[in-house]
Amino acid sequence: MSQPTRVWRSELTPLAFLDRSVSVFRDRIAIVDGDRRYSYTEFGQRVWRLAHALRAAGIDAGERVAVLAPNSAAMIEAHFGIPLLGAVIVPINTRLSRDEVAYILDHSGASLLLAGNEFAATVAGAFQQAGRALRTVWLSETPGGDDAPDQARTTDRTYESFLAGAEARPFPWRLDPGEGEDGTISINYTSGTTGRPKGVMYHHRGAYLNALGEIITSGLETDSVYLWTLPLFHCNGWCYPWAVVAAGGTQVCLRAFDARVAWELIRREGVTNLCGAPTVLTALVNCPAAQDGPLHRPLRITTAAAPPSPTVIGQMEAMGIVITHVYGLTETYGPHTVCAWQPEWDGLPAEDRARLKARQGVAMIMADPIRVVDENMRDVPADGETMGEVVMRGNNVMKGYYRDPEATEQSFRGGWFHSGDLGVMYPTGYIGLRDRAKDIIISGGENISTIEVEQVILRHPAVLECAVIAIPDPKWGETPKAFVTLKPGASLDAETLIAFCRDHMAHFKAPRAVEFRDLPKTSTGKTQKFVLREQEWQGYEKRIN
Repeated sequence: MSQPTRVWRSELTPLAFLDRSVSVFRDRIAIVDGDRRYSYTEFGQRVWRLAHALRAAGIDAGERVAVLAPNSAAMIEAHFGIPLLGAVIVPINTRLSRDEVAYILDHSGASLLLAGNEFAATVAGAFQQAGRALRTVWLSETPGGDDAPDQARTTDRTYESFLAGAEARPFPWRLDPGEGEDGTISINYTSGTTGRPKGVMYHHRGAYLNALGEIITSGLETDSVYLWTLPLFHCNGWCYPWAVVAAGGTQVCLRAFDARVAWELIRREGVTNLCGAPTVLTALVNCPAAQDGPLHRPLRITTAAAPPSPTVIGQMEAMGIVITHVYGLTETYGPHTVCAWQPEWDGLPAEDRARLKARQGVAMIMADPIRVVDENMRDVPADGETMGEVVMRGNNVMKGYYRDPEATEQSFRGGWFHSGDLGVMYPTGYIGLRDRAKDIIISGGENISTIEVEQVILRHPAVLECAVIAIPDPKWGETPKAFVTLKPGASLDAETLIAFCRDHMAHFKAPRAVEFRDLPKTSTGKTQKFVLREQEWQGYEKRIN
């Protein structure tokens, strides 16, 4: 371990959690991935092997290593092994198109890629799009499968052989001597309203403190068993890979969410914690396996994105499951606020409890108090009605956008991070969201830029203009709907346009519905999206409370 420069201070990094837990919880199970179970001793050795192997492969401090992988032991190991030698992990959304993956690999300047074999076709397409192939370590035994790019086959290796060729001796972590705990540990790419992903930089200090915040918020303990229903690529899994190791708990991998399999693992492994968007809650509560018998251990679910449905909350509570509602963005390491529960609320009617639980709450323990401000950065009245922009700062705000100083400066104007979300402040100090200022759609926990979707639609030769908004969806919470005006004399049907979108972007971003009509506009020609929203959300509880 790196030595502190002062007796009374040491650098904060989640890598320190590994040293402690490997020493203290040696024989406890750290990872469950299918039939494989690794103790903390074995987990530590695998992480050290990965770090040694990366160094032997020529990866140096400050370089970026991309990971395109399912929720797996290797993905968790990468969260420690890559930053151990001072490199930066770049987790990639497994649902992105080859064009988007190519952009991220190019923009991040990644030197090496760890990839699941199931994404071989995407990787091959991304390499073709980028005009170059990265050295790739494939997570399964057949390097890249039949879809592996020809130019990479000679340099590819499988993950287990990559580890086997390295030593299992401890690999002391090191931080950049110039930046220390402020050095970058991860770059998470998120789509903005420009349609191009932006690289959100997390630092070691923030990852450390956020992990501790998750421990407090979720009540993680040494005997906790965490199920990976949340994608590990999303905000570094909200820092839970580091948090669970810090607590000495067990991480159970679920490579692709399936409610039936999730229930099987919950009961078999004694799961105590999981995270996910409201769509995960809906799938779990409506799965027949939910009725297979009582839970053996108390289960706490932390949810974010659109507020959870009061109906789902009630159904979960009836099963003895505790729901914790959090809110945040990729730029805030995932959760920034929590709807901190007040004991006196327990006696309220179920409908009132659900309404309170759907609020976004207060800043988490490691963050500065949250604010709702007007355009002049003045706090709006705490009356639960006056809207303003939600702004944040503190230990769980990103250090900036990678290679984009202008976007960073714009986001940090006035000394606060501007979320782009409109909300209200209640007299209790809790916030509630009212709208997304940048029209971001939250579908199944994933952010979708309406401008990005609109730009794709406008590429169709029959389309004159369009507007995309979120509409309610029973499974995903909300999904994109496109309102389209065709060029005079042109013809186009919804199915053809949706297929066109799927050919040019990640499938989950494509609209699920299309309506052909003239768009409502102001006198200056600006599309009135609020008119379209009101039409679509009649009879529904608004996606933002």
